[in-house]
Amino acid sequence: MVLTEHDLAIAPPPGLLDPRWDGLGVTLHDGVGTLRVWSGHADGIRLVIFDDTDLDWAIETLPLVDVGGGFWAVTTSLLRPGARYAIRVDGPHGPGNLFNPLSLLLEPYSRGLVRGGANDWRSVVVEGGFDWGGVAKPAVPMDRTVIYEGHLKGMTKRHPLIPPALHGTYAGLAHPAMIEHLRTLGITSVQLLPVHAFTTEPRLLNLGLSNYWGYNTVNFFSPHAAYATKANRREGAEAVLREFKGMVRLLHEAGLEVILDVVYNHTAEADIGEPRSSLRGIDNRSYYRQHHDGAYIDVTGCGNSVNTSTDAAARLVLDSLRYWANDCQVDGFRFDLAATLGRDADHAFTPEHPLLRAIVDDPALAGVKMIAEPWDVGMGGWQTGAFGDGWSEWNDRYRDRVRNFWLSDVDYARRADVAPTGIGGFAARLAGSANTFSAERGPLASVNFVTAHDGFTLHDLVSYDVKHNLANGEHDRDGAGTNRSFNHGIEGPTDDEAVLATRRKAMRNLLGTLLLSAGLPMLTAGDEFARTQDGNNNAYCHDSALTWLSWETESWQEHLAEHVRALTTARRENPALRPTRFAHEDLQVPGASVMDWYGVDGETMGIADWTSAAHRTLQYVATSTPHEEEFNRILLIVHGDERPTRVVLPQVDGVERYESLWSSAEEQPQTDRAVYEPGQVVEVDPTSMHLFRAVGDAS
Repeated sequence: MVLTEHDLAIAPPPGLLDPRWDGLGVTLHDGVGTLRVWSGHADGIRLVIFDDTDLDWAIETLPLVDVGGGFWAVTTSLLRPGARYAIRVDGPHGPGNLFNPLSLLLEPYSRGLVRGGANDWRSVVVEGGFDWGGVAKPAVPMDRTVIYEGHLKGMTKRHPLIPPALHGTYAGLAHPAMIEHLRTLGITSVQLLPVHAFTTEPRLLNLGLSNYWGYNTVNFFSPHAAYATKANRREGAEAVLREFKGMVRLLHEAGLEVILDVVYNHTAEADIGEPRSSLRGIDNRSYYRQHHDGAYIDVTGCGNSVNTSTDAAARLVLDSLRYWANDCQVDGFRFDLAATLGRDADHAFTPEHPLLRAIVDDPALAGVKMIAEPWDVGMGGWQTGAFGDGWSEWNDRYRDRVRNFWLSDVDYARRADVAPTGIGGFAARLAGSANTFSAERGPLASVNFVTAHDGFTLHDLVSYDVKHNLANGEHDRDGAGTNRSFNHGIEGPTDDEAVLATRRKAMRNLLGTLLLSAGLPMLTAGDEFARTQDGNNNAYCHDSALTWLSWETESWQEHLAEHVRALTTARRENPALRPTRFAHEDLQVPGASVMDWYGVDGETMGIADWTSAAHRTLQYVATSTPHEEEFNRILLIVHGDERPTRVVLPQVDGVERYESLWSSAEEQPQTDRAVYEPGQVVEVDPTSMHLFRAVGDAS
């Protein structure tokens, strides 16, 4: 690359936490507004103010002043609340620079947007005032957190108890009917698929489809206007933001946290040649990862990758997080393709990346839950377990092992009369994945999940061997090909009651494992009543009844939801199920659960019991080490074979009896629970789980 005189003249960047980055965007004061923009390579920036009703009518153009360090500023009374504006940026031409002084660009720190056409946007000045009424964040402890991942529109679009005017909206999610469902289900934290302003890719529009999930961000500060009620959309950006904040306040009043799925790894500007809307026209060289010739380095699979090795891009992300966590009172973030954010100037991942450390060390983000999707599609992109202190991570190793144990292993055993693996690997995941996360980080570093928005639903996981994605317009080429699913003998819908009963039990086993494992459980919206997407495991482009939750349920679906309620209750009431730290062989660790493992004979498991494929049954005793709660001990029987077995309950010091709490063998959770004595023989159903509370002198 040949450097120009302009490149050499640029002042060195001020550093990620330098106060000169403070106050970017529009700041209102004394009846005027000041706009500050950063562009290290620009020759000039102009502010364009538009008419209040006509987005094509520019009523004033003002130059920004270069104030040094790549910062540009202008102060004017035209930047009043509700004003619509854009910026034009001029600069040198050459590899990596894509300036066009004719392009109308969104200012990156815009708190509100208005849209004129498919790629025709304007920024809107927003005051952002809101009366929180003294409502504080719930601050749910990590070990008590139960996450419910869902699509904001899809959760309420068809809810019969929510008024039609609120269907699919921020206000709809905060409706008492939804709050009641979440609370009775035992949910503590709602994790929303992207609600930053996003758009649909031209390719999908040409197919008559849309980007339903929202992983195509236009702006990191503005809430997606389409999720507001019609009345608030008509009123404008201020009302849209007010509705979002109102949703957060009502959920907080109910004790529910709000976690946002955020997409900082790429933007909707896609690859070079696609419509520019913001960062590409402001300072392409600084905001996107590129080769020396200007070609993009795409580690996201979406056309571009935000270059967080530059202070400008990293600070943009950090400021966005601060805004949502403080001005909007959001409780946590799930970072899409978070490995991209941790890539350095050489494009290699490092857990000590300045942005990753700033996110968890920033006092302005104290107490905010930070969850990484710890991979991207670039070289060295799979980083599960590699993020540092303060981070929790989606644990795909957990997902795969649990699916294998209850589904693909059982499928294999039907054909080979023995499963391919035993129970050791499954037990490691059940106990908190200590083989993936360091002792310093502990089990709460693992976000456990069996399903997510991306992939089969729980129902489809036990009903389809292969994906059925033809409706996506890609000839079934998209979506994961390896799902570790099992249709239990028939592909898709069936009237065979034996198959249906086995599928229902498989779902109960998967849910039981999820909610009884050490770590942070994440339930996918609708899995509590077994929603289906007809075998589509990549329904990102369907804004339709295929992806909206149906609230018209049959009795077996209600029974499944009752199982979820029973499991979240058991988790809440038994701290041994939710340790905060890993136990140590020689030390007493407050907050840890001491784990002992027994075979079907009630004796301590030997090496063969762990490693042999013939051994698919264990008894797991977890004993809490009191820290803030009372002493507690549980026993969990796991049986991963389609033949029934008999288990001798273990003799454990201090245990006088075992009280049954939950069993996956039951179609509907029973209210009258049995009590057993140590040494008693228990009949265990094929492929099932049984949870007990151990009671005795020590407890």
